[in-house]
Amino acid sequence: MGRYGKKTRLNPPEVIERAIRHFGEGGLGLEMVERTQEMVCFEGGGGHVTITACENDGTDVDLETREWDYQVREFMGRL
Repeated sequence: MGRYGKKTRLNPPEVIERAIRHFGEGGLGLEMVERTQEMVCFEGGGGHVTITACENDGTDVDLETREWDYQVREFMGRL
């Protein structure tokens, strides 16, 4: 399991929308199993991805994954 963190100028809802486009149906095709304004969880391919975005002088993004580390790091590079 991997845990990552990233700081971004995007606001939390923008981070969540980008995550949905990247990991969800139009992107990698993972199933979205939970979503709030500041958090989204995906499952599929024997693993999961959870992304939390909290405003804090910018936005702190926490990412947790199993089996999707490469794709999570790729997503982080696009924030």
